[in-house]
Amino acid sequence: KLMLESGLIVMTAFISPFREDRAAVQSLISNIDFIEIYCKASLETCEKRDVKGFYKLAREGKIKNYTGIDSPYEAPKKPELIINTDKETLDESVAKIYSLLKKKLIIN
Repeated sequence: KLMLESGLIVMTAFISPFREDRAAVQSLISNIDFIEIYCKASLETCEKRDVKGFYKLAREGKIKNYTGIDSPYEAPKKPELIINTDKETLDESVAKIYSLLKKKLIIN
């Protein structure tokens, strides 16, 4: 919020599985400045991308409350943009975000 208030464009990426937590963050920032982008990926894709082996450990019961295994993920109800990382290339995903930022007059 401090960086946003000083005039910067701030982008953050979090694994944020609960709608209530995302709403709490959104309440700290004006609706004009908050854009929710849902980077969607299937559990299978997340497991394939897991270079640290956390999903395997969670499936073995060695990590508890792991998102997608024994803890739910609550998808956003109305994100402004959905990036489907299972089907889009990185370039396609970036282009969609860039287009949204241009449409909202955040960038030229």
